[in-house]
Amino acid sequence: MVNISTTALVRYLVGLAFIVSASMKLFGGGLSDYFISLGLPYPITFMYVVAIAEIVCGLFIVLNYYVRYATMPLLIIIIGAIVITKLPMLHSGIINTLFHSRLDLIMLGLLFLLFQQYDGHIFRKS
Repeated sequence: MVNISTTALVRYLVGLAFIVSASMKLFGGGLSDYFISLGLPYPITFMYVVAIAEIVCGLFIVLNYYVRYATMPLLIIIIGAIVITKLPMLHSGIINTLFHSRLDLIMLGLLFLLFQQYDGHIFRKS
C-alpha cells in the first residue's frame, strides 16, 4: 500500500490539472478562438502568458517547490476565470452559474488550502 499524505495528493492533482489546462491552451487548438471571444486585449498573448504560468506553477506545486508562491498566480488566474467567464452567467440563474462554476470553485478551494498549508520555505515535507 502506498502511503501518501492528503496534502501531497492534493498537490499532485492540482498541479496536474493546471499542467493539462496549459497544454490544452498551447496544443489543443480552438482555445485561441475562445480567448478571442472573451473580448480581452491581446487575447492570444494573454492565453500564452496564462498557459506558461500554469505550467511553471503547476510543476512547482507537483515538485513541492515554493508551493505557497506557486499558488498565488494560479489563485489570480482562477479568480479571473470565474469573474470573466462565470459571473456573466448569473443572468441565467444562480444554480446554472454554480453548476458551470463548480470545477473552478473546487480548484479555488484546493489552491487556497495549499496556500494556507505551506509557508515560504523552498521545500516542505508532505
